[in-house]
Amino acid sequence: MTLPATRRTVLLATGGAAAAFATGCGEYGNEDDSSSEQSPKASAGQELAKTTDIPVGGGKIFAEEKVVVTQPAKGDFKAFSAVCTHQGCTVGSVADGIIHCPCHKSEFRIADGSVAGGPATKPLPAQQITVEGGAIKLT
Repeated sequence: MTLPATRRTVLLATGGAAAAFATGCGEYGNEDDSSSEQSPKASAGQELAKTTDIPVGGGKIFAEEKVVVTQPAKGDFKAFSAVCTHQGCTVGSVADGIIHCPCHKSEFRIADGSVAGGPATKPLPAQQITVEGGAIKLT
């Protein structure tokens, strides 16, 4: 004899599937993932941009290289991983002093990569760059 499913059993079954997804079975990995996707794809010494390409108070995303370069103040250039620390999406835009991730709306400050808004809880890792003769290069 088969008993009909109760609301309780349906909720328990679907809740378990949702919990499994939320704990790291998602498409983008999880926040503690330290896979190679977190590191930049660009090679050392590669020129990313001219200094004139990076707006003051903004930045530019180099998706292929997985790097975002910002200019928080005139002549002050910073670089960070373009891989969101929440679930591994590539950040999508830089505006008004904030780096935005399109996947879950995490936000990071252009001056230091720190979290300006969650769900991310970890800052974007800094990347090493040099600025020489108007060119920005990875080091």
